[in-house]
Amino acid sequence: MNWKRDPKNPEAEMGFFDHLETLRWHLLRSAIAIIVCASVVGLFYDFVFDKIILGICSKDFPTYKLLCAVSQKFHLSDSICIDHDIPIVLQNLTMFGQITLLVQYSIIIGLVIAFPYIVFELWRFVAPALSEKERKKTSRIILACSGFFFTGVAFCYFVIIPFSVNFAVSFSISDKIKNDFTIESYIDFFTVMLLAIGAVFELPMVVYFLSKIGIIHASTMKKARRYAIVIILIVAGVITPSPDMFTQCIVAVPIYILYELSIFIAARNDRKREKEMTVHA
Repeated sequence: MNWKRDPKNPEAEMGFFDHLETLRWHLLRSAIAIIVCASVVGLFYDFVFDKIILGICSKDFPTYKLLCAVSQKFHLSDSICIDHDIPIVLQNLTMFGQITLLVQYSIIIGLVIAFPYIVFELWRFVAPALSEKERKKTSRIILACSGFFFTGVAFCYFVIIPFSVNFAVSFSISDKIKNDFTIESYIDFFTVMLLAIGAVFELPMVVYFLSKIGIIHASTMKKARRYAIVIILIVAGVITPSPDMFTQCIVAVPIYILYELSIFIAARNDRKREKEMTVHA
């Protein structure tokens, strides 16, 4: 692949420092996008914190209402129905802690919102080195990466975090120990889970690239399926500490579907590779 970026001389290839300069501008635009998104979040901080970040503590949260409706319709255990506000107490223990928290989380949410644009800027940096056919494929990959990431973030926000917070608040090893959490610990948990599950949902894309270069094969993933199921169940048990099997299955099933989708993607790349090898033979 040749890097040709000079509009005055299309046949000229860029040097190393030219690449650095171009990359710097792409990174700068990405940083500006994050700042703009973070500024918008900061302007509406009351809505963001009360309705989104702390909204999962309300009995009117969509997940709780849906589970209560399902529980009543199918006569399931009342343990999955949360019909009361989660009695969580959050404390700020440092001077100007809430201001620091506002700036910190505005940037984090800004990063999440700007994620598709950041990937787009990276694609713009790489695009000149690709053929027209490769560019079309790469643009679809960008959409897929963004789609999987936001699906993971949404799944974490509406499923994993609500159950985890409810369990953390209600669990106690002694009546003499009171659960009073700091806002920092709550926000740290919220952030780590969102980004981690968003990354986990990129599994099909990771497998796509690894299978593309021949590191992972569908046959290997099929043989490892039984081990993958055990690992998925363990992961579901860890990230959803509630002992309710129904809750753990809600988490485990989507992750397993991602694994099966990854096998399908790897098998498709394997078939393409075999076809290319047959043609060149």
